[in-house]
Amino acid sequence: MAKRRSPGSQGALRAANEARVVSALRGSPATQSEIAERTGLAHATVSNIVRDLRERGAVSTAPTVHQGRRASLVTLERAEGPTVVGVDFGRQHVRIAVAADDPIVLVEDEVALAPGHRADESLAIAAERLDELLRDAGLRRADVAAICVGVPCPIDRRTGSILGHSILPEWDGVTRDRIGEAFGMPVEVANDSDLGAIAERSFGAYSGVDDLIFVKIGTGIGSGLVIGGRLHSGAFGIAGELGHVQVDANGTLCVCGSRGCLETLASARVMAQSLSAAFGRPITTADIVRQAIDGDPATRRVVADAGVAIGRAVANAANLLAPSAVVVGGPLAEAGELLLEPVRDGFRRFALHPLATSTEIAGTTLGSRAEVLGAVTLARQTARAAAFI
Repeated sequence: MAKRRSPGSQGALRAANEARVVSALRGSPATQSEIAERTGLAHATVSNIVRDLRERGAVSTAPTVHQGRRASLVTLERAEGPTVVGVDFGRQHVRIAVAADDPIVLVEDEVALAPGHRADESLAIAAERLDELLRDAGLRRADVAAICVGVPCPIDRRTGSILGHSILPEWDGVTRDRIGEAFGMPVEVANDSDLGAIAERSFGAYSGVDDLIFVKIGTGIGSGLVIGGRLHSGAFGIAGELGHVQVDANGTLCVCGSRGCLETLASARVMAQSLSAAFGRPITTADIVRQAIDGDPATRRVVADAGVAIGRAVANAANLLAPSAVVVGGPLAEAGELLLEPVRDGFRRFALHPLATSTEIAGTTLGSRAEVLGAVTLARQTARAAAFI
């Protein structure tokens, strides 16, 4: 059975707290002390969130008096433009965000899904949770102008079908129309790594960078490519399958039919299998991150070996595309420098010297929200384009 999952990273916690502040302001303006009372958040937390929202134009502040003391009255600026929805499906989760045509995500939540979840069941869960979130925001399904759904699979742009044989085999062949039927309206469907790249260029530390590669390391390994300021998905929509770049010609057979693909050496799934065999107990992706941070030598070795292999594959891509930045995301990115430094090491070994000395490799600042923020951005673009038809 699907269940709600509490935020597992600082980025997700920050998003949840911001949503609580926005919700507290939806009925009427309030002082920061009143916001703290309504949300249960610490005054310092409220102050920081209000400051960030004000810088983004999402709220305005004005001097007032509260309980005989000078205070700041915070007012939520009414969003202009359509309401849009971003949905991010993973191997074991779905994250949903409802946003207006402004920087604010109005409401957001993540629900855990069982491994091997089937499309019809998971789409029904997502649609039901979306209706609940819309009600929380005082909206209805009819108010939604566009929905973008992200999946960890390539999308054949010619047919609108998911090619899910690797990460979500249960979704293989599911079409865009079938997903749209579940949500009761047409949807955009996109690869999750592509959405991560869109989010990094729109919200992340590399906003406005015209040439970057977003690498997502999870159950599989994918990449989103921004070239010349535009997302590059290739002739058929499946560009960026970094996980199927061959790094060992005599390596393990991959589900794609080739041998020695990057995913057979460096995905979270393979790392977990290796460590489970070593420890004699099941190891999860979260365990890998925790054990690496705690200093377990076997885990650190597995993470380092994976990082070098990923760096080598990224270098091969960079030698063709010459990005100015490579951003690493996905669940394994929470290992921080324990993963990033080996990635840089592998990159420096195999990238052309000008790239090895100038291309920046860093972790995402968006945490687990990158893909859903990319979905919101793409949905917003769809809604704006529809307004001119």
